[in-house]
Order: sequence, then structure tokens, then C-alpha cells
Amino acid sequence: MSSEHVSGAEREAFDSAAFLKNLPHKPGVYRMLDTAGTVIYVGKARNLKKRVGSYFQKVHDNPKTRALVAAIAAMEFTVTNSETEALLLENNYIKALRPRYNIVLRDDKSYPYIHLSGGDYPRLSFHRGAKTGGGRYFGPYPSAGAVRSSLWQLQKLFRVRQCEDSFFANRSRPCLQYQIKRCTGPCVGLVSKEDYAEDVRLTSLFLEGKNQEILNALGERMEQCAKDLEFERAARYRDQLIALRRVQEVQSISQEDSELDIDAVAVLSAQGLVCVLVLYVRGGRVLGSKSFFPALPQDDSLEDVLTAFLPQYYLNREDLPREVVSTLAIEEAELLETALAELAGRRVRFASAVRGERLRWLQLARQNAETELAARLANRQNAEARLDALQEALNLDAPPARLECFDISHTQGELTVASCVVFEQGGPKKSDYRRFNIEGITPGDDYAAMHQALSRRYARLKAGEAAMPDILLIDGGANQLAQAETVLAELDIQGITLLGVAKGESRKPGLERLFMPGLADPILLPADSPALHLIQHIRDEAHRFAITGHRQRRAKARNHSSLEDIPGIGPKRRRELLKYFGGLQEVKKAGVEELAKAPGISAQLAQTIYDALH
Repeated sequence: MSSEHVSGAEREAFDSAAFLKNLPHKPGVYRMLDTAGTVIYVGKARNLKKRVGSYFQKVHDNPKTRALVAAIAAMEFTVTNSETEALLLENNYIKALRPRYNIVLRDDKSYPYIHLSGGDYPRLSFHRGAKTGGGRYFGPYPSAGAVRSSLWQLQKLFRVRQCEDSFFANRSRPCLQYQIKRCTGPCVGLVSKEDYAEDVRLTSLFLEGKNQEILNALGERMEQCAKDLEFERAARYRDQLIALRRVQEVQSISQEDSELDIDAVAVLSAQGLVCVLVLYVRGGRVLGSKSFFPALPQDDSLEDVLTAFLPQYYLNREDLPREVVSTLAIEEAELLETALAELAGRRVRFASAVRGERLRWLQLARQNAETELAARLANRQNAEARLDALQEALNLDAPPARLECFDISHTQGELTVASCVVFEQGGPKKSDYRRFNIEGITPGDDYAAMHQALSRRYARLKAGEAAMPDILLIDGGANQLAQAETVLAELDIQGITLLGVAKGESRKPGLERLFMPGLADPILLPADSPALHLIQHIRDEAHRFAITGHRQRRAKARNHSSLEDIPGIGPKRRRELLKYFGGLQEVKKAGVEELAKAPGISAQLAQTIYDALH
């Protein structure tokens, strides 16, 4: 159980002394809010009164802490029963609120698994999402590529089917996978249930990392087949043995580390960028790695990054390793072990000073992190070069720090969607992307749609919801650009450079014409210009985002019945109406008297239905 208390956010200045009087000497979580009521920092404490009091009792050397304290307009706290419970609650708050002064892990995708279904002839498949299909799930894997690589290996080693169940159930002859020796043809009875079940068993052992057991089993089966003069089957087992040993060589498995089930975590920084890389080792095999580039508040150390990263990452994981080894130690390792033990029902060990095979995996994680960091820095330098080129091409005073681009998508004027994408110096900032469902305009009027989208977007930005862009790009020519000029003038927004991007003749990339207010002629950049490449990238991303939103809206509309919007028509009455008339089109054709004859429809409701449909 926990209890929650709030300091009034309506105060003009935060009264820290009054707030501290109410704080108990108990564990809990505190939240700092700014003048807008937004949570800017979340922290946990073994002793709330001492921890929160430390923020206000001295002048801090750390610029981040000074800026944080200066921004506090109100505080909230929640008392918990233990420090472990405070750690879990802090993690939930950070994940939900994403405060700007916390180091936040942005990783919302679920991890992929390999799914082995049930039945007489189980299927191997890629899986992501809830585990509701029965059978067994192996993973998680760090990426879809790691899953597909494993599935490809398994096809060659054990030839368990990977086709869809509907495809499998309707075969009259074996498919190409059988011909190229990637399947044993269970769909048409070319393998017995017993032999197929043995292949499934070996597949499971492989995914569990028990390769030596597989080698022993294959060796015994090969010898037995040779004794029984079944030379073709013996040759197949021989080929499996050879293939499996080659896989082992590639994975560099030694007998010493064949039971290892660890994550190796490396954290590195360079030029203001931080990379945290997690290397997944299961059964002594590397399943792959995943890199993270967390947003880093100013003046945080690598220890701070790792201390914030590990709880956010592992408290949200379903499948935990036995061990986590990291390049740096964190002070809260024991607390995190306790919290994970309560969640998982078993211990997860955290360590940094390791030797032997664990050190080898940790060094491999560091090498991968160095490569990822170098690649990200190279991309950032390339992005900076493009921004410099854009500054020169548009004759700006400085390289733009933030760019926004708008596009419109619809099908013959219906279900219009406008997109807004945001690029910063590091590339796309997808958390700031927005879509606008356009309503109340003449179908197909792209100018009105652009005017509405820009008005809605920049009215919010002017209210302080986000930063204003340095450059506003419009996918269109001079007329679309005029809409942007009108909107910014109506909202009295100044200081934004406007740029219209119109496709050239034959709509061929590289021939784009760039329009700017006050210029009589469009700007034509060379096809190999880095500035043009950046503009094309932003324009294409806005186009993709708009089309995706329109398709989603269109698909939703197709699955939505106009009867659902009529007051008094619930699922049961809607079902009875459709059943009585034979479909929605017949309901629309019916008059009030005909509608009143349907089961459960009164004369008044019939009139309501008729009015809504007409």
C-alpha cells in the first residue's frame, strides 16, 4: 500500500520549507512539477525527508541540479512500504510521464520470439505480441533479423515446417521447400509423425542451447541407421551433424560457457552522445544485440546513465536472464536484484567485475557499442553537413535546428489526413510527429486542408506545447505556401522561414522547385546537393506519414457502420436491423414505416434512424 500527497501547484513560488514539513522519514517516490503542472523529474528515496530536503539545503555544483531546482513550482510524493516498492513505482512513473530531467529509455516495441506451435506437425514461426497461441515460445530475441537468421538455420538443420497452417492444410503435393531440402513434406505424408516429432524435439533442444545433446542424439541415430543398412537416412543424419558443427564454429561456443544465460551491457559516450548496448547470450550462444541512445540530460555521468537504464529496461522485461554483466558498476545493484526477484520469482545477478567467459562477452559488447556509436556519430555528422548546406542554399544566418514539414493525403477528397513530421539536428524526431484528421472542408480542397492543419498545429505551438521550427516546409508550390503565410500572419508568428517544395517536370526526383516568400522565381538546386537530399528526405517522410494515416483512417471507416453513431442503436438492435433488412444498404433504402416494423424499433426510433441516415 502507498499513500499520496500533493503540494499545491497553484502557488506562484514553491514553498520548499512548508513542503518539507509534511514529508515523512519513510521510503517513497517524489515528483517535481513546473509552472505548467508538468512533471519534470521523478525520483525515489529511502528517506523522503532527507532526500528531498537535500535539494533545498545547499547550492549545488551540478548545473543540471541547479536548473532543476530553479524550475520547481510544485511537488508531489507517494509513500511506499519499502525501497523496493519505491523503485518499481519510480520506474512506472518515468515510463508513463517521461520527465525531461530523467534519463528516459525509449523502447516501446515488444521483443520478437520464435513460436513452436502444437499439434501433430508443429510449425516454427516468427512471433511478436501476446503469447496466446499455445505451444512454446523461445526468446526474446533482440531483433526481427536475429529471429529470421535462427529460423533460416533451423530450416537447414532440422527441416521443421514454417509454412502457414492454411497453406499446410491444403497441399496435394510438396512445395518448393521440400524440393530444396528445407522441409520433410509432412503436408502430404512424406515423413512419419514419429520422425517429425523427433525433428521437433531436436529443434527445441537447439533453441534451448543444448547442442551437445543434439550431437549425441544425431550420432546415435546415424550409427543405428548404418547398422540397419538405411544408408540414405544415415547420410541425412551425417549432413545434420556436419551442419550443426559448422553452426557451432560460427558461434564460437566452448564447453565452459555452454550453460551461460546472460546479458552483457556496455555503455560508452562520445561527443555528447551515449550508447548503451545489450548483448544477448543464451545457452552460450549470441542471439544478437540491441543498442539504445537515451536522451541525456546535461552533466550526467555514464554511471548515472546505467543506473537509470537498468531498472527501466529489466523491470519491463518478461523473460529475464540469469545474469547481467556490465562495463560499470551501479550502487543500486542489490536493490534491483531484490525487485526483480519479487517480480520473477528467482534471482537475477548483477555484476561488473567479471573474468573468463563473462569478460569475453562483455568485451564483445563493448566492441559492438563502439561500432554503433561510431556509426551514429557518422550519421549525425552527415546530418550536420546537410543542415550547413541548407543554410547556404537558403542564405540563412545559421544552420536550422528544427524543421517541420506538412503534407495532405486523401482518396478523391474523402477522409483527408494531414501530416506533420519534425527533423532536428540528429534526424527525425518521431515523438513530435502529428497527424490531423481534416473535417468541415469541401472534399478535395487541399488548400483548405493545409490551412486547417497549420492553424491547429501552430495555435498549439504558440500556446507553448512545443518549440517553434526554424524552417516550415510545405509539400506543394506557391499556392500551398500562401496558406502557410496566411496562417502564420493570423497567429502573429514571426521568425519562421517558409519553404514550398514542388515536384518538377515528370515528377522526377532531383528536379524539385523550391518556393520562398518574396522570391519571384523558384530555387533550383543541383541533383547531388546535400541540401536537396535533406529536403527530399523530409518531404518523403511527411508523404509516408500522411499516406499511412489516411490508410488507417480509411480501413477504420470501412469497418465502421453508420448505424453505430445513432443514439439508441446498440449492438443487439444493430444486428437485428441488419438481419431483418439483409444489409446496411437495404436499411438506408427503407422508409420510416418500414423501419418501425423491424424487431425492437419504435416509431420514434425509426424516425431517428431515418434522419441519421439521410
